[in-house]
Amino acid sequence: HERICQYIATESGSLVVSVGYRLAPEHKYPAAYEDCLNATQHFLQHLEHYGVDPARVIVCGDSAGGNLAAAVSQTLAGRSDLPKLRAQILIYPGLQALDFNLPSYQQNRGVPLLFWERAAFFALLYVQGDTANLEEVLEGSHVPPDLRLKYRKWVSPD
Repeated sequence: HERICQYIATESGSLVVSVGYRLAPEHKYPAAYEDCLNATQHFLQHLEHYGVDPARVIVCGDSAGGNLAAAVSQTLAGRSDLPKLRAQILIYPGLQALDFNLPSYQQNRGVPLLFWERAAFFALLYVQGDTANLEEVLEGSHVPPDLRLKYRKWVSPD
């Protein structure tokens, strides 16, 4: 992503920091999250060194990086010892892996580059380091009924 980061920095007149986080499947969750969180915390603690206005810090990510940017933003939202993030930019983020049978997954199941089965495949590599229960995830049987009921307000076709 170096060229994209250079372009964003040049066009926006911004300082762009790109985190080289550990990747799955060699490093399963929470390795990448911890790398991004630690890098962001360090950056926020040393903004003066970089000449950055504390009121103008934004996190951004695409795909799995979008998931990480969202997770870091949520983690830091309640911190009073660090400057608040101004915004998050999430570009086609992977945010929901509880139900791969929701309408958005079904409507886009054959769209390149990330087909329906591949989305589940990569989510499993990220979370557990293997894809042993891929079929269960695709069928939706990996989530116990009581848990599905608990989260239906946020994860449902409605």
